[in-house]
Formats: sequence, C-alpha cells, structure tokens
Amino acid sequence: MQKRKRTENLIKRGAAALNLFLLIGLCACATGISPSQAEPSPGETFPPGGAEESARETDQSTPNTEETEEMETKNNNYDALFEDLTLTESYKKIHQANPLMTQRFGADPYAMVYGDRVYFYMTADAFEYDAEGNIAENTYSKIHNINVISTSDMVNFTDHGSINAASSTGAAVWARNSWAPAAAWKEIDGKTRFFLYFADAGGGIGVLTADSPTGPFTDPLGKALITRQTPNCSDVLWLFDPAVLVDDDGKAYLYFGGGVPEGKTANPGTARVVELGEDMISLAGEPVTIDAPYLFEDSGIHKAGGKYYYTYCTNWQVDEAGTEKYGFHNGEIACMESDSPMGPFTLKETILENPGRYFGLYGNNHHCVFSFRGGWYITYHTRVLEKAMGVEHGYRCTHVDAFDIQEDGTIGKIRQTLSGRAQLSYVDPYEDNRAVNMAVMGGIECVPADAESEKYGSGNMALDGIETGDFVLIKGVDFGEASPARWSADIKNPDGTKGVIQLRIDRPDGQILGYLPLEKAAADFTTVTAGLTQSVTGVHDLYLIFYGDGYEMETWKFER
Repeated sequence: MQKRKRTENLIKRGAAALNLFLLIGLCACATGISPSQAEPSPGETFPPGGAEESARETDQSTPNTEETEEMETKNNNYDALFEDLTLTESYKKIHQANPLMTQRFGADPYAMVYGDRVYFYMTADAFEYDAEGNIAENTYSKIHNINVISTSDMVNFTDHGSINAASSTGAAVWARNSWAPAAAWKEIDGKTRFFLYFADAGGGIGVLTADSPTGPFTDPLGKALITRQTPNCSDVLWLFDPAVLVDDDGKAYLYFGGGVPEGKTANPGTARVVELGEDMISLAGEPVTIDAPYLFEDSGIHKAGGKYYYTYCTNWQVDEAGTEKYGFHNGEIACMESDSPMGPFTLKETILENPGRYFGLYGNNHHCVFSFRGGWYITYHTRVLEKAMGVEHGYRCTHVDAFDIQEDGTIGKIRQTLSGRAQLSYVDPYEDNRAVNMAVMGGIECVPADAESEKYGSGNMALDGIETGDFVLIKGVDFGEASPARWSADIKNPDGTKGVIQLRIDRPDGQILGYLPLEKAAADFTTVTAGLTQSVTGVHDLYLIFYGDGYEMETWKFER
C-alpha cells in the first residue's frame, strides 16, 4: 500500500528532528536540568506531565505546584512542535465509515460473528508492478494472504493482520492462491474451533483451522477439500467463492462455484451446495446443483425467519429478456429463497446493484449478508480506495452498509454509502486498547507486534511507519463522569528516536488533552505514561497525532 505523505526531503526531516531534540532539551532546562540529563538515570523517573517508562507501572503521586509549572512549560514547548503541522491526508474523510480500512486493500469480504465482535476476512489485494516499476493491473495471481479485521461497534476496526494462507510459506503449501475466504466457528468435543475456507484461484477450495478467529491457522488436510474429482464438480468452471452456514441444529453447509459455460448464459448450472461433516473439514454427502439464473460467481448464504437465502452475483451477459423476467442487470447481487439449506431455491429479488453505479469504476460484485447485535448488514467491495489513490487497476476495498429486512424476508435494493453505519457502542478508554483499533487514519501502517504474529501473519498488530503528521482517529470514546488524570501507551523505540504524541478530541484542531513525549530507547514494547493538561468527560472522538518517526505503538489506556 502506498502512503499518502507530504513531500519531505532529508534536510526538512533533519531539521524537524533537531527542532524536537532542542525542544526536549528546553523542557529539561526549564527545571534546571541540562539537556544531557533529560533522560532519568537508573532508579529515577520523570515527574507527572513528563514521560515515565517502566514495566507497565504508573506513578500515582499528585503533582505539586512546582511540578505543575514544569508540566505547563513542557507542554507549551510541545505546542510549538504541532503549531504549523499539516496532518497526513487520509484516503477517506473524517466523517466516512467506508471503506472499513485504508492501510491495506481488502476484497471479497466475508463476515463471521463471534461473541460480541464481527470478524471480516478479505482477499488481500496488493499492488502488482510492471518491469518499469509502475502499478500494473490486478491479476490476482500473486494473492496468497487473507486480511482480517474486527469490530464491536461497527465504526472502529481492529487490524489483526494478514493470514499467510497459501504458497510455499503459507499454511496450505499445496495452494498457490487464497481468494474469497469464508469463515465459521463451531463447538466440537467441548472446544470452540474456527474454520477458514478459501479458493485456490478457481481450481479448488481448501480449509484452515484455528483455536482463535485471528489464528494461527493451520492446514488439517494437506490438500483441497473440494476439487474437480469431487462428485458433481467436474463441470464447474470455477471452483471458488465459498460461503458457509452453520445451522441452528449444528449441521453445516458449504456453497461454492461459478463460471458461465459457453451457450449457457441464462442457466450456467455451476453453483453447488454440500453438507459438511461434523468435523467441518469433510463432506457428509455429494454436492447438489443450485439452479441460479444468470449466475456468475460469489455465493452467499443467510438465514432469516426460518427461511434460507442464497445470494450470488449475476453475470455480465444479462440480456433484455433476463432483466424483464428476473428484474436484475449485469453484475448485481440476486437473492433466492428456500425452506431448506440444500434448496431448491427460487429467485426472490435483487438486493445490491453493482457498486460502480454509486461510486464509479465497475467491477465484479462480491458480498456477504449478516446479522449483528440485532441489526442486518451487507459487506461488499468497491474500488473507492484505489480511486482515492489515483489508481484504476482493479484493487478493491471493503464496505459495510445497514439495511432492514421485512417479516417475509424481503430486503429490497440496499443503499450503498461512504457514510456507513451508526456506532453501536462506545470505546472504554480505561481498558487496554489496541492502537490498531481505529475509524480513520493517515499515513500509518500495521505490523506484527510479537513473534507469533510475525510467523503466521495475523494476531496482535502494532502501528508502524509513523512519520510526523500521521494520525489515527478513534470514534466515540466514553470518558465517563470523572476525568482521567493520565494516559499511557506501549511503545517500541529501538533507536531511541525523539518523538511526541499529541492527544486531541472531537476535531483535528480540537482541544488538546496532553502530550506523550518519547525520550528513551526501548527494544521491546514498554509503557510510557504522561499526565493530562486538560480534563475531559463524556463521549468524544479521540485523535492521536504523531511527531517524529522510528517508533511503534501497540496499546493505549487512560487512568484516573
């Protein structure tokens, strides 16, 4: 992913670093300490309002008048650092909730609800380049990762990294690609297990398993679950785009397939459904054909009011006769209904037009319908992110929009938006919050935060790629009726880079709550704590604005 940065040459960066060093020195001199003594010697700590680095401990002492004056002097100097700062431009506007993330692409989204969170698994589109180093058309041929994010409030999303699913270095070494994932969980022998189905391009469907929705995922079979040797699958042109349903009775079903055989535009006959075994990694029967008119790809399944709804993307050869008979057009999401998860299904309606009609840049239409915390949602991909980057080569990003479902299961055409959805709950600032949980960001990257995540690609992530002016926005933070007195962050700063994190609320130029100066080298994530300069209560949007570079941030937390 390219980063949208201001143009900065080395001279400017050097000047900024020198400016920061001098200001930190001035802060120290304000209390009669020489710049060379700005960092505490062994056994000493910074007073409240400065930085304290420890093994995740916090100084609970109350600042005296002298310390308060010192804190004001320091923060006045930090104000100067940020006074003329231009924020890194985000690829989406502050008020927009779509796309869900801009630090990476994410296509073919699939939603899995587990506990009080919903997890999104996405094809990990990534830039391809030609011989001259220019961004080339997305061929999908190099994709072997699956991106995963999650949310509890439908506005702030936690980045869990990229599952290394396929290729010689991935979980499924037999597969070259990992496209269009689908995920489910099930309790087996008293233990909750997670299952991630994916397509090896159009040649077969594999399955990975894990004890956590974010991995690490492993391959239990060492081969594909669905191949052209699977009964009734030899004539399926594209063995891909799985969807999975675990029914109320514990039985599970896998939906897949696609492609338009020559001369079969109106009735391709390439969609399939099969019951899975109790272990979720075997088949309990033979796949059955789903008679989906003008099918192209993108199987989906949801259950509502005791009925089963199979959804899919129509092909690009829908003629006038097809539109007149079924009401849909090219590349739209059609919905079929049945009394049984195995069908037969009857066409009911069109629920999602091609996103190109709303946002420009047409392309394949891929979706997933799901219910979360009493509401209904659809996740789908668009080309909004690449458009914002000035690229038009088929790289996709994930959206979610809400809709109402009628008693008879009717959905109607869902409105596609950039504004997205309402926030369902507020963020608790007094618990450990992942720094990679955010609504909007500018400039940053997300990287593995520990050895396991580094090995498998997914798990705990941290903010990285930080440069002056970068920021993250966390929406709807509830500080409660009593103001916090301090806040802390877990920072890795291997080179001892001088940096400062500014806290603001509600707007990029909103009230400043305080600063977190980074003044000491830390090879591992270490807690850095600072006092606040302003009190805050109630619900606010929270901005973390960064100065300096070369450091990572894993978590943050406020304390009273």
